[in-house]
Amino acid sequence: MAVSSLTLAAMTSLSTSTIAALEEMLQNAARPAPADYLPIYFSKGGSDAQIIGYLSPDFIPFLQDSLKKESIPLISLTHDQLHIANAKPRALSASLHQLADRIRIGGFIPGWRNEDFAWVDQNGHQYFRLERAAFRTFGFRSMATHINGYSHEQRIWLGRRSESKSTDPGKLDNIAAGGIGADETPWVCARRELWEEAGVPEQIASEIEPVGRIHMRRPVPGRGFHDEQLFIYDLELPHNFIPTNHDGEVSGFIEVSYAEAAARILADEFTSDAAFVTADFILRRNK
Repeated sequence: MAVSSLTLAAMTSLSTSTIAALEEMLQNAARPAPADYLPIYFSKGGSDAQIIGYLSPDFIPFLQDSLKKESIPLISLTHDQLHIANAKPRALSASLHQLADRIRIGGFIPGWRNEDFAWVDQNGHQYFRLERAAFRTFGFRSMATHINGYSHEQRIWLGRRSESKSTDPGKLDNIAAGGIGADETPWVCARRELWEEAGVPEQIASEIEPVGRIHMRRPVPGRGFHDEQLFIYDLELPHNFIPTNHDGEVSGFIEVSYAEAAARILADEFTSDAAFVTADFILRRNK
């Protein structure tokens, strides 16, 4: 249920219970995959393989039938795991794209965008690229940037996602946020998203402050397993700045107090990722 605007406007400070609720929420950012999700193993080299994703049981029967009819190079599926063999990035990407395309044709990957994400290991090496909509289907770890746009008056700008978005339509989001493309750095992505989503010019966007990362992991019913590293930035905006969307992905913006933003988080008005990012911002600013 949405919180009344009148009630929210009257709130000027964070209560102890609100702070405790936000802190508890942040402790549950990274959840394990459910027991019935099938692990995806990847052999990067040598005999050891690591789990890099999870398949929802919703997709497994279709994939089993598909691979029995026609195999895909570098991909094997058993009763207890899907295994990806290592190869040169182009060959590996081609096999995974073929696998994802089959699942898309089967109706299991909505919101196909013809944009690639990259799977990057803990050392920063890129092993393959894949359609961004398929990352959640396979539970592969993706990367995104989120920017907290705030003013000196202790107010924060929030965007409302367009109703036409394939994920979380109509939910509140940060002033700008978006997935990091296969050929982008977090810094480049953040500034691009600030212009596309909020019309923040380069001379202002270049003032973003990197403040950390949040690792998000959660099952998404019917969609797969969301595993994403969120690169977080803060940006102080001029008092007379008004965000303007350029890419059609945001229906509008609101500027609210930190207390109102917290109330809206607890009223479940945010996307999951933006809720955690904004909660982290509020708690840092409340110290």
